[in-house]
Amino acid sequence: MKVKLKIYRFNLETDREPHYDIFYVEANPNERILDCLNKIRWEQDSSLTYRMSCAHGICGSDAVTINGMPALACQKLVKDYDNTEELLIEPLKYFPVIKDLNVDMEPFFKRIKAINPNTPEKPPNASTAKERLQSIEERSRIDDAVKCILCGCCIAACPVILEQEPEFIGPAAILRAQKYICDSRATDTVQRMQIMEKPYGIWGCKSYYMCTMVCPKSIKVTEAILKTKKKIIQDLHPKNQ
Repeated sequence: MKVKLKIYRFNLETDREPHYDIFYVEANPNERILDCLNKIRWEQDSSLTYRMSCAHGICGSDAVTINGMPALACQKLVKDYDNTEELLIEPLKYFPVIKDLNVDMEPFFKRIKAINPNTPEKPPNASTAKERLQSIEERSRIDDAVKCILCGCCIAACPVILEQEPEFIGPAAILRAQKYICDSRATDTVQRMQIMEKPYGIWGCKSYYMCTMVCPKSIKVTEAILKTKKKIIQDLHPKNQ
């Protein structure tokens, strides 16, 4: 079948305003949107720019906006969309565009780094320390958070960041914090919970569930945020319960 793609184009170094180009590619229903982008780049316009690496939904590098929703181009198939209409491909919302579909991820990784205490957790003395064991039940508390591939889709879908408070730390950073806060082996849990209570921290989340809806790894992001809020109240503010 012939697929029509309307693709966002912008070069930070040469363009004043973005524009859109139309491309037609031959693709079967089970081909990926990434395959369509590759065909355009290889056969029609070698200047088309986007990020990709593993192409199997593991690295998270090819996150784009498809018909208004953030997604991994390597996970979405042609048959997932109505091919009687054009397919709109744009960069992730919120992030500064470098060129075409390639965005600057620095604002995202700055948020991820912000959840770490200024004083790193001290490693155990190698000569005397024993292995820090963890039960299956304890490990299950962070199983979902470990799946995060840092693709940025959740931030690009978050109404708080996009429409209300751009400085909000965002769902990915809170999810990563939850991984440490709920880890039975961690010794700096209190410090991490206090970081979450700083301005633009965890209480900025309004539970729109958009992060959960768009997560390519099907992580229950909003649920993890709510559990972290509950733990903070129980451990830091028991008198307020």
